[in-house]
Formats: sequence, structure tokens, C-alpha cells
Amino acid sequence: MKPFYELLDRARADPRRIVLPESGDPRIVEAAAKAVDEGIAQVVLIGNPQGVRSTAQDAGVSADKFEIQDPATAGHLSDYADTLYTLRAKKGMTREQAAERAPDPLWYANLMVRAGDADGCVAGAVVRTALQLVGKQDNYDLVSSFFIMMLCRPFHSLKGALIFADCGLIIEPDAGQLAQIAIASADSARHLLKVEPHIAMLSFSTNRSAEHPFVDKVVTATRLALDARPDLNIVGDIQLDAAIVPEILAQKAPDLEFDERANILIFPNIESGNIAYKLAERIGQADAIGPILQGLKRPVNDLSRGCSAEDVFRVIAVTVVQSQAHNGV
Repeated sequence: MKPFYELLDRARADPRRIVLPESGDPRIVEAAAKAVDEGIAQVVLIGNPQGVRSTAQDAGVSADKFEIQDPATAGHLSDYADTLYTLRAKKGMTREQAAERAPDPLWYANLMVRAGDADGCVAGAVVRTALQLVGKQDNYDLVSSFFIMMLCRPFHSLKGALIFADCGLIIEPDAGQLAQIAIASADSARHLLKVEPHIAMLSFSTNRSAEHPFVDKVVTATRLALDARPDLNIVGDIQLDAAIVPEILAQKAPDLEFDERANILIFPNIESGNIAYKLAERIGQADAIGPILQGLKRPVNDLSRGCSAEDVFRVIAVTVVQSQAHNGV
């Protein structure tokens, strides 16, 4: 877990204010307490203070470790409601509807992020709300997701961190979207892991060893990514074994220029990506951190339904470092 420990050190060097709207979940409260204890974040929990304290007591942690905000009594709630109305009026939202929706913990937390009152948000089922309230970065055409896969156990033949994308958001990307996922993942690798990206656009074919529209999509996506970012070290179409074992690549496609094993794996669709990361986690015993969202104006990250408190803690850490990158740290 050395890459993650290095990421934790960076989070400790400049902790950020992270808001967690699901304060009734003991996993969230445990993770919040650990984030504060580890010195990586200033945590804000959203909810009724009495309920948050009760959840904290049940989880065996002190509610004094973090700030609690109750939207129902927040002094700036009317400002958030005005912001929400301004953002959503063209979609038919009335001022009355905005006033009713703004106190919802998930919406309130994302409005905090938009206003700069929090540096990031971590919550389940947050993507739609984040897109509506926080919005996309100007230099990306879409918001996508990735997992950081940590291969750090003694029996792992490959060591270190890999990025798997997109395993959780874009179901069937076209070639243009696949290129955007690759570009965003490269930027995420540089900012979060401090590594030079080596990107494999995965397929069941290597260097056109098969002819099929699925292969054509990957080839086109690779070309589009290179057209947009000629600085990237990217190869596609390529099979997984050739992408991570240079000797196999030399056998299958000796003329293909890709002299480093891939540290970013771009899957052709969410089906293959989701299966792959779960195989790596459950059978390969890799540690999976994510899903992490990329392409938003400010960091907001999703949580899987089966996440543990430790999973939430790791996503908080990533969110802190993402915030540092957004501010040029």
C-alpha cells in the first residue's frame, strides 16, 4: 500500500474540508472519525445533531471530532436555495421547489461544495446531483470514474497502483467518450499517484489481430486521444496480457511502440471494467479504492453500496488530494 501511504502523507500536509451527508450510517461516522484522527481532513457531517451524535455513540466514536451542520437551522440555507433555483430554473424548478430541495442532505452538501464552503463531498448515489450542482470541468466533455487498484501483497507479481477506468459510470462509451476517459485518467494518475501515465486501450485484439466493430472503436478512441493529447504514452488496441507483460507484447506485436507496462487500463465498456476490477479485488486480492469521479469542477466522489468504513476513509483521502490538485497544489 505504499502508493496509498504516500497519498495519505500528501493529504496530511494540507488537510481539506470534506462534507459527508450520510451521517446516519455508522460506516460514514467511523470513517469521518478516522480521517480526523489521521489528520487528513476537517470533516463536516450533515444532519440533525442529536441523530448524528447517536450514530457516533453507536459506532463507538466521539461526535466532538467533527463539525455537524443541520440544514434545517443553517443560516445560509436561503442562499443555497437561491443558488439551486438559479441553476435549475431553466429545467422547470420553482423557487418553492428549490426551498424544499435545498435542505436535503445530499443536495445541501453539494451546494456547500459549489459555494466553496467545503472542498469536496463523499456520498453514495451522488453522481446526478454533483453533475447538476457542481458541474463539469471546462476541459472535459464528460464525467467518468475510475478505481485505484493497489497491488501490494507479497504474492503480487505486479507491484504498485493501477488505474482501471471506467468501471462504474459510463455504460457503453463511444470512441470519443473512450478517448476522454483515457485523457482524464492520465491526468488523474499524474495528480493523485504522481506517476507518468502509460495507457492501454484494452480490447480482445492486439494491433488489429482481429477485425470487428468493437476493435474499430478502441482503435479510433486511441487515435482521438493522441490527436487531443500527443504528449500521452498510449497504445490500443491491445490485450490485457500484452499491456502488462512487455515480453508478451514483444511476441504478439513486436512493431508496436509501448516500452513500459501499462499503469492505466481503459476498458471498452462498463461491463468489462466492472467485472475486471471485482476479479482483481476478490480473486487477485488487490485493494480497490473508488469509484473516484473525474471531470467535475470540484471533487465529489461516489461510494459503492457494499463499502466498508475503511473504504470510505480511503475515498476521503483521495478527495482531499483531488482538492489540492484543483487548487494547484
